[in-house]
Amino acid sequence: MSTYDCSRPDSRETGLAAAANAVRAGGLVVLPTDTVYGIGADAFDSSAVAALLAAKGRGRDMPVPVLVGSWSTVDGLVMSVPQQARALIEAFWPGGLSIVLPQAPSLSWDLGDTRGTVNLRMPLHPVALDLLREVGPMAVSSANRSGQPPASTAAEAEAQLGDSVSVYLESGLSSQAAVASTIVDLTQSHPRVLREGAVSLDELAEVLGVHVESLR
Repeated sequence: MSTYDCSRPDSRETGLAAAANAVRAGGLVVLPTDTVYGIGADAFDSSAVAALLAAKGRGRDMPVPVLVGSWSTVDGLVMSVPQQARALIEAFWPGGLSIVLPQAPSLSWDLGDTRGTVNLRMPLHPVALDLLREVGPMAVSSANRSGQPPASTAAEAEAQLGDSVSVYLESGLSSQAAVASTIVDLTQSHPRVLREGAVSLDELAEVLGVHVESLR
């Protein structure tokens, strides 16, 4: 287990290289995002994703979201990108909005019991984006044990997750500490918010031009 201070250029470069190697080797890493810190693994490594769920103490009934490093990555992960999704991506990515869409049927990944969907987000954080652009899509969940408070520093994440994680990337206090992303489901005929967070219902409605229902 290693921790790297990404506020220092030399340590940041070394840490990103170590994190990329860990992800490629099937390990877990903790990384900063624009909301809370995340625990991540290669999205296409089912054993690594299972280890992520185990580290959190979380079941398959709560599948892991996927973070991407660019807009274009989404096209290869979903069945199609509807106009509503493209409008939200243009308005809020990178940023605190997660979008649930039907996944591409050809994908050989196992993120949990997704029922054929995938929860996608592009984070607004330079360290996260650099890592994602190096290793590709990552399965990333909040870096905490299930039922415990989300981590707003890598040190807080380490206190909960310990040596189940190979590499911790520290980048200081989250800019929106303890505020998770908003999750909007676009798999139905009308958009539904599964979790309210960094992006408000009013902001979503303004972009989509329709009332957005919240299930919370």
